[in-house]
Amino acid sequence: MVNCGVMIKQASLQSIKLTAFEDPKLLIENGIVDLTLQSQIFQDAKPELLDISRCVYLGLEDLKCFEVVDSQYEEQGVLFNNCIAIQPSNPAFPPHSGSVVLMGSPKSGLLEATFLNPVSLVKVFVTSSQRLVFSAYGSDRQLLTQTILPGANLAHSDSAVPPNTLLTVTSQNIHRVTFCAFDGQFTIDDFSFCF
Repeated sequence: MVNCGVMIKQASLQSIKLTAFEDPKLLIENGIVDLTLQSQIFQDAKPELLDISRCVYLGLEDLKCFEVVDSQYEEQGVLFNNCIAIQPSNPAFPPHSGSVVLMGSPKSGLLEATFLNPVSLVKVFVTSSQRLVFSAYGSDRQLLTQTILPGANLAHSDSAVPPNTLLTVTSQNIHRVTFCAFDGQFTIDDFSFCF
């Protein structure tokens, strides 16, 4: 499932912070990112819960293949648990953008992200070998909301759901999100969140 032939620099973050008055293009480390990315990442967001000037998009391309991902994005406000960066070689798990994705490991089928300050929206593109539950929790570990991928959405399969399906959780005061595919395999890409 993994191709590690390319060595990549240490982890870094590309964050997109947007205001209504900014130029329609943003300069990001290796080039120009069109704000159409904004509409992909933040479509369907509830305006009363979202201040797009305080949104973060994690660029994964600087992570090394098989690098354990935990505190690399702490400065941007998120810590990961049971997470590894990979470059999928299995065509059933294509990346949404770039070549690096995140996967639950060493425990298969589980991945967790904890926010240092509460957020109101988390969006991610998911490809899974089976049903996946994306859950958001508050400060007291109470379940706030869930989004469910009803079944496998592997590429080149007969699934009615395409690979890299956009999943979103929206609620006030999200402190932690989990991805659980119940012993399945899944990848996530283009992880983003808003305060």
